[in-house]
Amino acid sequence: MEWWQAVLLGLVQGLTEFLPVSSSGHLMIFKELLGVDAEGFLDFTVTVHFATVLATLVVFWSAIVQLLKGLFKFKYNDETDYICKILVSCIPVALVGFLFKDQVEALFTGGLSEVGIGLCITAGLLLFSDNAGKRFKVPVAKDQRNGVSYWQAFVVGIAQAFAVAPGVSRSGSTIATGLLTGVKRENMAQFSFLMVLIPIIGEQSLDLLKAVAGTESFGAGVAPLSLCLGFVAAFLSGLFACKVMIAVVKKAKLTWFALYCLVVAALIFIFA
Repeated sequence: MEWWQAVLLGLVQGLTEFLPVSSSGHLMIFKELLGVDAEGFLDFTVTVHFATVLATLVVFWSAIVQLLKGLFKFKYNDETDYICKILVSCIPVALVGFLFKDQVEALFTGGLSEVGIGLCITAGLLLFSDNAGKRFKVPVAKDQRNGVSYWQAFVVGIAQAFAVAPGVSRSGSTIATGLLTGVKRENMAQFSFLMVLIPIIGEQSLDLLKAVAGTESFGAGVAPLSLCLGFVAAFLSGLFACKVMIAVVKKAKLTWFALYCLVVAALIFIFA
């Protein structure tokens, strides 16, 4: 992977991570367009995802600090409740990571047809969630403290677990599922972005520990300079995209993103 390819891929990751269009799917599309070797691509993908997680930490820093302050009061308050629900949302993706890690990694070695299918799934979810509210009213959960209940957090977590497949948008799936279960838009945006912090940071830390211990290699096939430049590009573009997406989720119709996903999927099926 050349340094300029790493920068472009980092920009793609940062700009699409917080939009409901699948950053992993777009990384695979641009990987093919730029002619990037498959060797080390999965490690590069994990690295740029970690960069956008750090961008999320920066954007939501004040909210995260407030949550931690409440947590260390050692009583069940609003902050503790919110953190517990984030932990509940992480259960499904943790199970997928532990039980089906090899199968998930194999998805990233496939062709673009799988990405096209994933984008169609994303489009269907976005279209349905954007229009379902007009047809039926989801009852508000009785334990919907902080705008999200425990069962809603778990269901959204299941959506996040399915979004490990390239082409299936994590933010799109979680936001759409949250809206379908009755979570308000303004509450779903922040929860969707914060719930990804633990899985990605955990995965990256585990990979680095294995690399330090010498049990597994990390970044083989990708030059350190390319990894660093991709990381910086993803982080900086992610800062911008995260702030924009918060406003988009609260106001814009998800239908437009669904149409975009369908157009990209159609192009994949025609030309790939």
